[in-house]
Amino acid sequence: MEPTTTPDVGQRGLTTGEARRRLARDGPNLLPAAERPSRLRELVAQLTHLLALLLWIAVGLALLAGMPALSVAIAVIVLLNGVFAFWQEHRADRSADRLRALLPTSTHALRDGRPTTLDASELVVDDLVLLSAGDRVPADLVVEVAHELSCDESMVTGESGGVVRAVGDRILAGTYVVQGEGRARVVAVGAGTAVAAISALSRSARRPPSPLSVQLGRVVRVIAVIALVTGVLLGAGAIALGLSATDAFLFGIGVAVALVPEGLLPTVTLSLARGAQLMAGRQALVRRLDAVETLGATTFICTDKTGTLTQNRMSVREVTTPYGTVRIVGTGYEPVATVSGPAEAVDAARAIARAAAACVTARAVERAGAWLPEGDPTEVAIHCLALRLGVEHDVSNEARRRPYTAERMLSSCHDRDEAFVIGAPERVAERCVDLPATALDGLDALVDNGRRVLAVATRQFPAGSTADPEHGLSFLGLVAIEDPPRDDVTPALEACRRADIRVAMVTGDHPRTAEAIAREVGLLGAHGVVTTGADLPTDDHALGVLLDHPDGVVVARVTPADKFRIARILRERGHVVAMTGDGVNDAPAMKAAHIGIAMGGRGTDVAREAAGIVLLDDDFASIVTTIRLGRRIYDNMRKAIEYIIAVHIPIAGLALLPFLLGLPLMLMPLQIALLEMVIDPACSVVFESESAEADVMRRPPRRPNAPVLSRDAALWAAMQGAVALAIVALALVLGARAAMPEADLRSFVFVTLVMMNIGLILV
Repeated sequence: MEPTTTPDVGQRGLTTGEARRRLARDGPNLLPAAERPSRLRELVAQLTHLLALLLWIAVGLALLAGMPALSVAIAVIVLLNGVFAFWQEHRADRSADRLRALLPTSTHALRDGRPTTLDASELVVDDLVLLSAGDRVPADLVVEVAHELSCDESMVTGESGGVVRAVGDRILAGTYVVQGEGRARVVAVGAGTAVAAISALSRSARRPPSPLSVQLGRVVRVIAVIALVTGVLLGAGAIALGLSATDAFLFGIGVAVALVPEGLLPTVTLSLARGAQLMAGRQALVRRLDAVETLGATTFICTDKTGTLTQNRMSVREVTTPYGTVRIVGTGYEPVATVSGPAEAVDAARAIARAAAACVTARAVERAGAWLPEGDPTEVAIHCLALRLGVEHDVSNEARRRPYTAERMLSSCHDRDEAFVIGAPERVAERCVDLPATALDGLDALVDNGRRVLAVATRQFPAGSTADPEHGLSFLGLVAIEDPPRDDVTPALEACRRADIRVAMVTGDHPRTAEAIAREVGLLGAHGVVTTGADLPTDDHALGVLLDHPDGVVVARVTPADKFRIARILRERGHVVAMTGDGVNDAPAMKAAHIGIAMGGRGTDVAREAAGIVLLDDDFASIVTTIRLGRRIYDNMRKAIEYIIAVHIPIAGLALLPFLLGLPLMLMPLQIALLEMVIDPACSVVFESESAEADVMRRPPRRPNAPVLSRDAALWAAMQGAVALAIVALALVLGARAAMPEADLRSFVFVTLVMMNIGLILV
């Protein structure tokens, strides 16, 4: 909570006694717990959705009709199905819990004038927190002392790269210190932090129902109406033919139960569970079963930029020198690269790399055979450039560094008789003497290509000089840094276009950088739209038209509220929306979309909690792969449902014949239960292994309100069922003519039905 007063606690921090008093008054430094339903409620939800409710009604009707065995069989299958679905989603939640457990929970603070390690939950307002590179910020802080301090705030603001924090600046809970060190005072904890406000917005979001749940709901309602109307009509007809009201009532109930396809529920659940298993093999952790088919229905993807479309690895690609341009092509942070350019330019690039490396403190380091970044990504790229050119500069212990600040927009290092400066080109240029007229040529082109450009300069000093080391500089050249796109993004975007799936980049980054990356990977066409969150139309219809642009859209500098609104408006326009994200700021929009896709590698626990699917490799191409898989799963599930309906027709017919014709029972209740809820779903599993159809990613997504079965598919299922019923009826006649005993005749009919089911699989 925010303090009502802020007493001066000096530089010694709070006393232990005062901290305990405030902790008792304000509570622990914890985000409000998400109002997550209990495990019991989640299990009950799996047992009470519309299709399950239809079967529970069938359980009650079967009891009334005097078929307790069938009633128990249906109840068992509903319970088993619900427990299985609950276990599938619970297992995904436990995987997310393991990811969440990787986050640190302790912090360093001053208590009683001494540095101490505390549980982050014990922090209170006015505590003094000690920060260093690699720390996660445990509460909202205001900086009091800063030494080259910068933070990665992408998980809260969406903007990639380190942000310099000076004295008086606010640092938000949940962000990370990527460089330097400092001391900061706690100004808000727990529910009073900025991240708590975003979490509250996320909790207020209501996830829309999945397309499959809407479609199955329609099927269930149709089946219920058919069963009810048929039961009532035949019951009334039975009364007209002279049956007693009681017998006619039981007859009508028996008809209604016979018309309910009990195998539909386990078939759908098994299909989705199998799909979740397949997606796990494609680097996608499914947290909710309905997300499996929702991906297949996706019509619009809102993706972020950094780490999803790009590699999230800053790298120097070009060095502009007075003698020409040097291009560097390397992989990751490895010190080996291909360097091309004129020989004089390469020598000049080495001088530039030496000067730039002197100004940074971040490093690329080798651990267990892999080169990893330590510190600000941009500075790591500078250090990596020096390694690749073989000129890493080790400054002396007497070197004096002045860190980068937002006001100066440069940093410098003064070492013995040399000074080195790196920073924004316009700021460095204004401090240079004898600046070549062509020094900044090509700057605009580099920026428009998505590069972050820094200028490098130097100055020589005579011994004992007291001149300002950041003025009177000699210009050396420009360094162009990029976060390169992933290699497989462009083919993935082309696949989206062929599949009629629209893609928009929604990012917190600078619009020019976002536009450059979008054009490079092919997300933006010649007439694509580039805008910012602040410039979005206030009218919802106008915004919907802008977003629904066929040539691609980039929305930069967005806020959490902007993303939330974008998801809502696209949904209202009839799109099935997939929203990617990795930060706390993404969670509200991910819940407002039909499906949230969280990044498992760099994502926050808040984002993963809001997601239906967690990508373990953070790659946009994996989204397209899972969409393709989702379409295949839905196609196969539709075939399985068609099969279930077809095989249910002869079963329902044989269940009705005794009532209609006064014949002995052709199938016992347990035989019906075995067919409907064990054999038929088991046979339908065959469809789940079918390969994707050739045009699976060359056709438009299915309409969200389209029926699970088209009219033609339903007619084909009915024809298959009618043929099957005719064959079984023929078998029944043959058995009767052979004067089979009643028990043998039932077994003969049962075996015939099983063989017919297998035959329908082969049709």
